[in-house]
Amino acid sequence: MSNGQPKYGRVLLKLSGTAFAGANGYGIDGDAVGHLATAIAEVHAAGVSLAIVCGAGNVLRGAQLAQKGMDRATADYMGMVATVLNALALQNALEELGRQTRVQTAIEMREVAEPFIRRRALRHLEKDRIVIFAGGTGNPFFTTDTTGVLRAMEVQAEVIMKATNVDGVYDCDPRTNPDAKLLTEVDYSYALQHELGVMDATALALARDNDLPVVVFNLTDTANIRRVVFGESIGTLVRRIPNVEAHRE
Repeated sequence: MSNGQPKYGRVLLKLSGTAFAGANGYGIDGDAVGHLATAIAEVHAAGVSLAIVCGAGNVLRGAQLAQKGMDRATADYMGMVATVLNALALQNALEELGRQTRVQTAIEMREVAEPFIRRRALRHLEKDRIVIFAGGTGNPFFTTDTTGVLRAMEVQAEVIMKATNVDGVYDCDPRTNPDAKLLTEVDYSYALQHELGVMDATALALARDNDLPVVVFNLTDTANIRRVVFGESIGTLVRRIPNVEAHRE
């Protein structure tokens, strides 16, 4: 367990939909959401200001529907609506643990969530509430990775933490190359040039242009959230590295 003070005062945690599915791989698993909420609540209790962006791959993926012939904009709107399900599930689990939360969505659903208003989100964070962002950017053709970077900048987060099901960023695809090496640090432009799969190119270019650090880490162990926030060397740090292409583990 990490000791001392958190490395980051305000973070944006980007959660993929698979984090909500548990072993089922689909839908919302109550136990998985409970474990996730416990890890998030522990970090919040340590004094860290937390904003969260939810994906929805556990419910549906707009891009996959589009590949099967559905109108892309319609498919993306369906995916954005689905993120609200995960946001509400996480909100409920966090509030059961005594954390104050607000869900804001870029697609208005006033009966269940606030509309996204940047100043209101900042005020919630100042009041020590966890803010959960849903509805993507409110526009089709953008991923929730892009939403994560955009919201991180809007709420003045010091870092975006992208939780995944792999240990970090590799120099090539570890699923097809057993000699793939984990990169402990990598430069934005290097990752873009070599298509390392940190996140989609739009999101990563936006992070690069605004010098927003990205930490990619494995969420299989939910305690990794705390480890990253407290500065342990977990996963891969993506940042601007002058004159250095990449650092391997």
